[in-house]
Formats: sequence, structure tokens, C-alpha cells
Amino acid sequence: MRELCAAALPANAWNWIAVWRRNYLAWKKVALASILGNLADPMIYLFGLGFGLGVIVGRVDGTPYVAFLAGGMVATSAMTSATFETIYAAFARMHAQRTWEAILYTQLTLGDIVLGELAWAATKAFLAGTGITIVAAVLGYAAWPSILYALPVIALTGLAFASLAMVITALAPSYDYFVFYQTLVLTPMLFLCGAVFPITQLPDVFQQAARFLPLAHAIDLIRPAMLGRPADSMGLHIGALCIYAVLPFFLSAALFRRRLMP
Repeated sequence: MRELCAAALPANAWNWIAVWRRNYLAWKKVALASILGNLADPMIYLFGLGFGLGVIVGRVDGTPYVAFLAGGMVATSAMTSATFETIYAAFARMHAQRTWEAILYTQLTLGDIVLGELAWAATKAFLAGTGITIVAAVLGYAAWPSILYALPVIALTGLAFASLAMVITALAPSYDYFVFYQTLVLTPMLFLCGAVFPITQLPDVFQQAARFLPLAHAIDLIRPAMLGRPADSMGLHIGALCIYAVLPFFLSAALFRRRLMP
């Protein structure tokens, strides 16, 4: 039992880099198409809602609606990019392609694999979120100096959502089950956490629920940075995202140990 527990945890602080590098080399062959795919959905929201609905809405919290929306779309992009990389690409490497099985014949442990997958998903989330941030800044809807403070938060957001999605990956028997996570968790979170409109417009019960959701914490850090404003309760938001990144990692490692090492 002790050996199985050790196998489910990272062997050291650097083995995961090999998994990250393997995924990077495979992704590099289709990098352009992958980046465009990750940017398409949030950019459609940004321009469609920002310039369309924004004409009707006007200003929100003292800023143009498209600028308000940009922060939400950056956080949403990090969420979806990290989640889809984990529940589809990582699941394929674990289940269909059996890449994980091959890696386990090396000196790497299951924990090294999971940590490497999470780091790679966070990297893709960082690229997607940073891309939208740059577009918003070029169009004048984000403050150039202060957007630098948003970049580490984008990476942390990606890591948190990748860690949550890894639990779903460990539990799902097949690809068909991921649609429930998308429609019952990700989509409601988009509308509950202030990405499209202020949380204050929601009933009190939903406002209280939103305070516990990771996307709300990410938006409360990213949006002020993009608008050049100070963020409230920064330590609370960062701490919450760290908890969402760390605790599901250990849970998913335990679940993968039960699934792959019976």
C-alpha cells in the first residue's frame, strides 16, 4: 500500500518536466491551429457581445462594456483551454493512446504524469488568456502596464481548472461523460461569476454561491489588472485559486492510482 501511494505522487520536483516537454513537442506540430481554436470562442464573445450588446448596455461600473467583458473573457479562456486540454487530450493520452502506460515503464511515477499534464494545460491556458489580453490592450480596452499583473493569475487560473478537470478525467469511463461537466459546471459558472455581467445583478443566493467558484476569484483578480484598478481581497482570491489547484491534484492522483494500479 505504501508503494502504491508513493507511485501516485511525484517522485521529485522536476520529473514532470519530461511529460510537459513531450506534450509540447507533440503540440508544436499543430501550434497555430491550436492557438486559433482556443482564441476563437472567447473572441467571438468579446466582439459579438462587446460591440453588439455593448451599444445597448453602455458603461458598466464606470467602464465601457467591452472593456468590462474583456477581463471576463480572459479568465473564461483560461478556464476552457485548461479544461478541454485535460478532459479530452489528457484523457486520450491516458485511455485511448495509452501514452501514460508507456511512460510508467520509465522512472516517472503516476504523480509525475499528472503534474506534467496539469502544467501543460496551465501553459495552454496561459497562451490563450494572454492572447486575448494582448488583443484587448491593442484595441485600447486594457491598460498596458497593469496587464502584466494579470499574466501570473491567468496561469494560476489554468492550473486550478486543469486540476479540477483532472478529477473528472479520472472518473469518466469515456468521452461521452465530459459533456455533463461542460453543460452543468462550466456553462453555469460563466454566467454566475461575473464574466458577462456584474455579479451584483444576481439574486443574493446566487451571489453567495458565486463567491465559492474559482472563476469568480480569477475574474476578480484579472479584470482590475486589465482596467488598471487595485484588486480587493487579493490574498483571498489567490489563496482560493491555490486551494482549487492543489487539493484536486491529490484527489485525482488517488483516483488514478485506483483506476490504473488496481
